[in-house]
Amino acid sequence: MFKIFKNSWALFSGFAVLITAHGFQGNLLQVRSVIENFSFITTGIIMSGYFIGYFVGANLVPNLVSKVGHIRVFAAFASMASLSILIHAVFVNPIIWTCARFLTGFSVIGVYIVVESWLNDRATNRNRGGVLSIYMFITFIGLAIGTLLLNFSKPENYEPFILTSLLFSIALVPILLVKRSAPKFKKISFMKIKQLYKISPLGTFSMFCTGLIHSAIFGVGAVYAATLNFTIFEISVFLFLITIAGALFQFPIGYYSDRNDRRRIIIGCTFIAAIFCILSMYFSGASLQNMYLASSLGSDKIVFFTFVTLYAGFALPMFTLNLAYVNDFIEKEKFVAAGAGLQIIFGIGAMGGPFLTSIFMNIYGANGFF
Repeated sequence: MFKIFKNSWALFSGFAVLITAHGFQGNLLQVRSVIENFSFITTGIIMSGYFIGYFVGANLVPNLVSKVGHIRVFAAFASMASLSILIHAVFVNPIIWTCARFLTGFSVIGVYIVVESWLNDRATNRNRGGVLSIYMFITFIGLAIGTLLLNFSKPENYEPFILTSLLFSIALVPILLVKRSAPKFKKISFMKIKQLYKISPLGTFSMFCTGLIHSAIFGVGAVYAATLNFTIFEISVFLFLITIAGALFQFPIGYYSDRNDRRRIIIGCTFIAAIFCILSMYFSGASLQNMYLASSLGSDKIVFFTFVTLYAGFALPMFTLNLAYVNDFIEKEKFVAAGAGLQIIFGIGAMGGPFLTSIFMNIYGANGFF
């Protein structure tokens, strides 16, 4: 494991900086949307633009990587992400923001594909799970740190946008200076949705729903907190707890699922998450039509944060649970193809998550989020 980390330190460090910038950017735009008085529906469309770009990129980027290589694609898409955030700062317009979010989604999925295929090439069947666990841990930790950067400056200012662009650019440095050559890319083949559904109806449908859930949490979570009149610090704490829970709960839930019926674990996590979702809604202090006027970090709010953290802790590991469950029924040679196909299914669900959530929030108020 140490050898893998040593040989891929440039990739890990560059990705960590980039994912931190990515986590900061998404939440910054959500808070700014509330400040600009964009409607829930408008904000939902803007944030869905990211996942549309994510879906399109998942289909197109693998062929691009096979033609020009990992390092060039990583550099190109990191630069494109750096550009897209500056577009938001210059043009405060919902249509332009939606297009820029599409560009960001297309760029970020390109980086994901580069990192995941690079790590799969470096890893073996004996240590692949551990390597990918490090990758997922870095992803959630980076996103969590990005939420805390909301306290850097007021969202109305241009400085947060400049900082995000700067971080995207810094992410290029380690991977461009590394001496080791990138792996030769093996073109990813996709398993058809129908084929995946025949292999595992539960895993396939659950992955679609997981796309809806994850995109709602990360696409509209900051909007929800801002609508409750949380301070910027409280919003950052709210988002940090959600993200860090996703990182910390991965290991015990994954460990337990390896030693028990994984289907039961998936179903159990689903119902437990739903219970904490209802409790979070109840203890938010908001009725379906009224906003909660947050004034201090009292005991009620601590209880609310606790339930939200537990909700995220059981909801966010669903992606890896679904992936592992489907892989339980296929040969090792098809793991990559199945994973790529499940990413497509996840992306289809994710495209509708923010928009669907915004409709519920528009109808029922802030707690329509839950």
